[in-house]
Amino acid sequence: MASRFVVGTQFGDEGKGKITDIFAKQADLVVRYQGGNNAGHTVVVGEKVYKFHLLPSGLIQGTRCCIGAGVVIDPRVLMEEINRLDDENPQLAIDPRTQIIMPWHNLLDGATEKMLGNKKIGTTGRGIGPCYEDRAARIGIRFVDLVDRERLKQKIAELYPLKKKILELVYGENVEFTEQEVLDEYAALGEKLKQYMGDVSQEVSKALADGKEVLFEGAQGFFLDNDFGTYPFVTSSHPMTGAVFTGVGIGLIKEYEAFGIVKAYTTRVGGGPFLTELNDDLGELIRQNGKEFGTTTGRPRRVGWLDLVILRTSARVNGLTDVAFTKIDVLNGIEKLKICTAYEMDGKELTEFPADWTLLEKCKPIYREFEGFEVDPETKNYNDLPQAARDYIEFAEKKVGVKFSIISTGPKRSQTIFRQ
Repeated sequence: MASRFVVGTQFGDEGKGKITDIFAKQADLVVRYQGGNNAGHTVVVGEKVYKFHLLPSGLIQGTRCCIGAGVVIDPRVLMEEINRLDDENPQLAIDPRTQIIMPWHNLLDGATEKMLGNKKIGTTGRGIGPCYEDRAARIGIRFVDLVDRERLKQKIAELYPLKKKILELVYGENVEFTEQEVLDEYAALGEKLKQYMGDVSQEVSKALADGKEVLFEGAQGFFLDNDFGTYPFVTSSHPMTGAVFTGVGIGLIKEYEAFGIVKAYTTRVGGGPFLTELNDDLGELIRQNGKEFGTTTGRPRRVGWLDLVILRTSARVNGLTDVAFTKIDVLNGIEKLKICTAYEMDGKELTEFPADWTLLEKCKPIYREFEGFEVDPETKNYNDLPQAARDYIEFAEKKVGVKFSIISTGPKRSQTIFRQ
């Protein structure tokens, strides 16, 4: 198998970091293709916990990793993550076309959320959206500019006065950093990071042509996609398999595996519709058991029952070939479990997510109830799982129509069952 995609199927936080880490051991390249440091991937190796926001999770395995042009990079965060690695010389390539998050992007992100008030999106405030806006407006600063002080100086000289005026005159925000301070800080970061610059598009294309195994790592989840998610409560990029081709710069791939990561329940952060949400003690129990607090922000995640409607849509649009089913152990000890099988709207059943999500106001979830179970995280064989747990898994598998090849029974690498 020359290529494998790892994508989130829900609203993010499904456990992509762990699954990417497992696959990275046999991969020749691990490639991040979209998003920024609004993402958070957690990998547990033994007693050590790694938390990444920009670096591909495969670096823990010592695998060569790439950051594609579809990613937006905050060089301050990237440098911190590199410094925390055990490896002093990580095998990392950053595409020169990646966009750079500047200090004014952070301010604009927060100012926009403040202006929206009760209608705010619930962003992480990391400047992701404003950076992608500048890319679309064709005024962004790219990695190739960051590593060249003179080019960077020219770009900052053009953009700083404009962004300062917008922040002060439109949003009433105080800009405390000077143009020279930004140049000095970012030029120093560019000097340290320029050793990693490489044409990721060419490198990945060659690796695929040579039959090497390439693992494409997505951030966030499909229902935060800028086009196909619950717009406007979405991210600014495309966390879906189709974005691999534009985010990395490669042609179509004939043979691949597309692994959708599915949490055994559903969570989301920020605003937006959530039909199976649990606003009660049970929801809080699942939140605490699953440690459902944002890797990037620390915010408590909203929690609800597993929703097969969103999974069917995600499986179809992403062309999923397999599912990795995660965090089933978090449901341990709950007497009765529910899975949403469809939505009822005006007497009709919806089995896929509507393009107009505002229709959800008219919808009610249709549930199937299941007996609870106790999963031992150290279980190695699928058939050794409790029958009730297998019933829960196999019902979801049948209704989604994609094989559930991996069952994650805990956060560690070793707490994983491979069904095939």
